[in-house]
Amino acid sequence: MRNPLSQKVMSIEPSGIRKFFDIANEMEDVVSLGVGEPDFDTPWHIRDEGIYSLEKGRTFYTSNSGLKELRQEISRYLKRRCHLDYDPLHEILVTVGGSEGIDIALRAMLDPGDEVLIPQPCYVSYLPCVVLADGVPVTIELKEENQFRLTKEELLEKITDKTKVLVLPFPNNPTGAVLRREDLEAIAEVVIEHDLFVLSDEIYSELTYGEDHVSIASLPGMKERTLTINGFSKSFAMTGWRLGYICGPQVIVEQMTKIHQFAIMCAPTTSQYAAVQALRHGDEDVARMRESYNQRRRYLMHAFAQMGLKCFEPFGAFYVFPCIREFGLSSDEFAMRLLEEEHVAVVPGTAFGACGEGFLRISYAYSIEALKVALERLERFIRRLRAQKQEC
Repeated sequence: MRNPLSQKVMSIEPSGIRKFFDIANEMEDVVSLGVGEPDFDTPWHIRDEGIYSLEKGRTFYTSNSGLKELRQEISRYLKRRCHLDYDPLHEILVTVGGSEGIDIALRAMLDPGDEVLIPQPCYVSYLPCVVLADGVPVTIELKEENQFRLTKEELLEKITDKTKVLVLPFPNNPTGAVLRREDLEAIAEVVIEHDLFVLSDEIYSELTYGEDHVSIASLPGMKERTLTINGFSKSFAMTGWRLGYICGPQVIVEQMTKIHQFAIMCAPTTSQYAAVQALRHGDEDVARMRESYNQRRRYLMHAFAQMGLKCFEPFGAFYVFPCIREFGLSSDEFAMRLLEEEHVAVVPGTAFGACGEGFLRISYAYSIEALKVALERLERFIRRLRAQKQEC
């Protein structure tokens, strides 16, 4: 019988995140700090709007690009929050989560052999989406000593005459790193000089601590060569609603809409009506959740300092990325033993690229109570490893 499977698809490894949670789901008394999902319920007024839309029988397809009303609110929101000016009719596409935006953006932009620069550690979907779009992923190793920020020099080292797109995943999952205006200005200079395009994933743009997020598309000369991805999952605690959006030049968005039209038709109608409410009246909800995450972030950093666990201070998203190299275990071994011996589930850094070796991703999208229990177990595990190391 002929092999029914695509060699391209078979060459892609499944997500390294799922392995540990499949095991954890079979165990009792596990505290999981691995899933990147807010522990908050979607605010009531947003849920009410979704319920109301169902009661009113708004259960039909919207336009392929999304509700006009929603695209107008997205445009107003980005102008208000990020100083970006997008035409809601031609430069905004509503997608099924930010992940769909990543996929169709790359499919719309890449020809076979085009190279895409991907700073790592990073979200797990970029590299496989490049492969599925027949592009060539080229990774840039971000360094702890630079607080996992992308530098101009690192970018220049990887550019070739085949480079077409730079993925810019900040605020970053898994490290929590952010890029400040001066970082972005240096990167924008290189992008313009080498005639590149940027896929800027800003899904965590509302979750920054200390300074407001700056979008690279807001810099001079960058709007016309940037696709900005965002959504409702992280900032509005709407993961299950599966709603995102992508903004960019009309010439690219039109082609993305064509792929979206054939593959998806439109994003969920109920979710779109709820999202209108979120954008109009959700600022206080976002601020409240952001402050709670910041309290948890500070709690974790203090706890790591107390137990002597090295970790640079992140200023975005809701993850920390502590270094566990002192223990002589691989990230995978450390995470597996922590799960088996102390029933705490975290994600090995290698799930986000080979350069994540020696690190763990720990999410603080969990209650202080859950974090307290997990950290007590983690500290006990670390003390045991250090004692064993001294005995040797």
